[in-house]
Amino acid sequence: MTVHRSVALVGRPNVGKSRIFNRLVRKRVSIVHDQPGVTRDVLSAEVDGDYTLLDTGGLGLDHATSQREISEAVEAQVNLAVRAASLIVFVVDGKSGLTGQDETVAQLLRRSGKSVVVLVNKIDNDREEANAGEFVRLGFGDPLVFSAEHGRGEGELRELIAGKLGPKPESDLEPGAEGERIKICFTGRPNVGKSSLGNRLFRSDRLIVTDTPGTTRDAVELDLDYRSREGRVWPFRLYDTAGMRKSSKLNSPVEYFSTVRTEYAIKHSDVVFLVLDAMEGVTKQDKNLAGSIVQSYRALIVLVNKWDLALKALKTGALEGYESEREFRESYAASVRKELFFNPDSPVLFVSALEGLEIERMLKSARKVHHNLHRRLPTAQLNRLMISLAEKRPASAKKGTRFRVYYTVQTGTNPITLRLFCNRAEKLDDPYRRYLEGGVSREFGLEGCPIRFELVGKPGRD
Repeated sequence: MTVHRSVALVGRPNVGKSRIFNRLVRKRVSIVHDQPGVTRDVLSAEVDGDYTLLDTGGLGLDHATSQREISEAVEAQVNLAVRAASLIVFVVDGKSGLTGQDETVAQLLRRSGKSVVVLVNKIDNDREEANAGEFVRLGFGDPLVFSAEHGRGEGELRELIAGKLGPKPESDLEPGAEGERIKICFTGRPNVGKSSLGNRLFRSDRLIVTDTPGTTRDAVELDLDYRSREGRVWPFRLYDTAGMRKSSKLNSPVEYFSTVRTEYAIKHSDVVFLVLDAMEGVTKQDKNLAGSIVQSYRALIVLVNKWDLALKALKTGALEGYESEREFRESYAASVRKELFFNPDSPVLFVSALEGLEIERMLKSARKVHHNLHRRLPTAQLNRLMISLAEKRPASAKKGTRFRVYYTVQTGTNPITLRLFCNRAEKLDDPYRRYLEGGVSREFGLEGCPIRFELVGKPGRD
């Protein structure tokens, strides 16, 4: 993992780090809630195209109110952020004053040897500025006063960060397929291994992983520079999202906003990985989530995680009727495609976060799909294909009229958008739409790429 020009917000729980994060990135990314310890993973976002801002979980969570395992994992995330950051903004609470926890955090930061700025939050007016004086005792120089709620001191903080980081260096990354970072997203039901796959990519424990379903509650975003076996650096931007839950199980505002973050991550990704559990197959919830991805016109790759467990079951004879792993894999893929019949011929890859199985192939597939998302399809070939598809399988006649395409032209990319000049737009039903989309996908090798039709009909004309 390579993180350049990153600034970490560090401090004890409930001092306002998430509000500061949202204000600096100019949008609501981090979940803000009065419950201490809501932020548990390292959240990140790019600020003004200049540096990466990291919002860490609160140090020193009360073990009586938070699972000890999660609490220790949060502290590990903060330690990693401290190591990765170019600059540390140590956030303290101006209303509560200096606490023993603040002094403990200060000791940790002094040992890091990193540049540290103390930011006294919750100073809402001039009268409260005197409260900031006692934080000089932390030993990091004069603190900066701030109000995340009202924006007081925001300009000074931005100026200070820019001065500490200095001019932005030239990038040494090899450009992606389209000269930009490919935005990818892991999504799926809770506890299918999304965070574990993220850990494999970063070759670290940057993302919290426990056996408790639903541990990740924010959409974690961080640049990923993956070095392939050939030594090339592939630039990605990774979202690790909270597991989607049924609406009836959204028991708190935090879980509700986590679902909102997942939807945001899907809509802003170029390629979405739908993670399945190999031992459970495709569930109704998986189908619903795949449907949401398809409706958002995002590229989709299906990952069957925990494949190592499925292979062990095959080898021990727990699974009968298969003569080889290849036969088992092909049968499994066919079953997945049958269950997710509405997806755009998505690749089905068999991976194991635990053993690192096919991790590079997964990223290579994302690069290929991303490249195809930006392809321009020849107009003449498109029209020949549409004629051929109609001849092989004419649309069903509805009230004496069949859906007919007169002319097709591509009007956009990512998603690939085709304008179909047709007789009656309302005559195109879902099965025939999927037939046409599948034909285009296979003809041009667009596995996993969404295809959107813009229909221009002529009402009343057959």
